[in-house]
Amino acid sequence: MTERGTKGASKPPAPKLSRDLIVETALAQIDRSGAQGLSMRSLAQEIGVEAMSLYRYVHGKEDLLEGVVALLMSDLTSSLDDELSEHWQGFLQTVAHEVRRIATDHPKAFPLVATRHPAAPWLRPPLRSVEVVNTFLSSLIDHGFSDAQAVGAYRSFSSFLLGHLLLESAIRGAETGPVEEPLDEGNAAIPEKDGSLALDDASEISRLRSLLSEDRSEEEFEVSLEVLLDRLSRELSQ
Repeated sequence: MTERGTKGASKPPAPKLSRDLIVETALAQIDRSGAQGLSMRSLAQEIGVEAMSLYRYVHGKEDLLEGVVALLMSDLTSSLDDELSEHWQGFLQTVAHEVRRIATDHPKAFPLVATRHPAAPWLRPPLRSVEVVNTFLSSLIDHGFSDAQAVGAYRSFSSFLLGHLLLESAIRGAETGPVEEPLDEGNAAIPEKDGSLALDDASEISRLRSLLSEDRSEEEFEVSLEVLLDRLSRELSQ
């Protein structure tokens, strides 16, 4: 090989680092190995940069995982097509199938969606994106639901989705246990928004916070159990 040829055989340039690239690479790693195996060091190695350079764009693992959740949920709101959502039943059908698509396309990442929002633990998974919850509540209210009815529907619908889709994700190989290591690397601030919408800008969430924060779990459990037993009783009598 000539001297000129040796000098010309340089390494390919490192990719232009950005938050989007980091989060997309993190999601790809989680899809392969689960969130338990994700670290800033392994992420930096895959991208081809030093680990410290990642902290210019993500403020520790908590922020990174929130970025992954935001990426997963980013197209959910845009999928709520006006034609499909003309009636509230169609709206709920669309939301349910889109969330299931996320769970089946990314089963190892879905348990992240099935955690509580760090800045608003009173928002329920898996509809735990600020923008999605705000759209959900405002859409039902626009379809004639009262405030209490909209929040009640949000609670029941979330429980239905979480139970079915977490089980389906586990069947597809997801690790549903908690991440063992602390997430607040470097005392990073907990993100108070996902995507472009912050909690303070989510009008319906802010207005209905007291209703959303109520603990009605015992009542909801009994109602769901009664509905299940009634359905089984009807099937048995047929």
